[in-house]
Amino acid sequence: EVHRDFTATVFVVQEGRTLLLLHKKLRLWLPPGGHIHTNELPCDAALREVREETGLEVQLLQPRTQLGEVSVLSQPVCVLLEKIAEGHEHIDLIYFGRVVGGELTPSIRETDGCRWNSASELDHPDIAEDIRVLGKKAILAAES
Repeated sequence: EVHRDFTATVFVVQEGRTLLLLHKKLRLWLPPGGHIHTNELPCDAALREVREETGLEVQLLQPRTQLGEVSVLSQPVCVLLEKIAEGHEHIDLIYFGRVVGGELTPSIRETDGCRWNSASELDHPDIAEDIRVLGKKAILAAES
């Protein structure tokens, strides 16, 4: 039996670079993100996680809109299925966003460092392929 959690992740872009955090437990360079709480909207979870982990206020590139009486939530760019451990997976809703406020103050509880990465810096061998590809797409999307 596989246990699956829903998570939300944001590739945060500013001035042609995307922010990666050195995850304390996993020792991997990852964009900010985390678990979606019960009854929390995924797009709200994405914004909350960025705020908690980085101190930054972001705006998702895919805006939330209305269709008559119905809310159209910010649409994730894609949804990844990530193996975390044996029998444990994350269904990760991936968003792109740009910085609109706040100040970069990484959470020392969750991260051992952070760095802004240009598209070419994402080619570094210590960055996983999904992070490299999505990071580059985020940088392009934020510029258009």
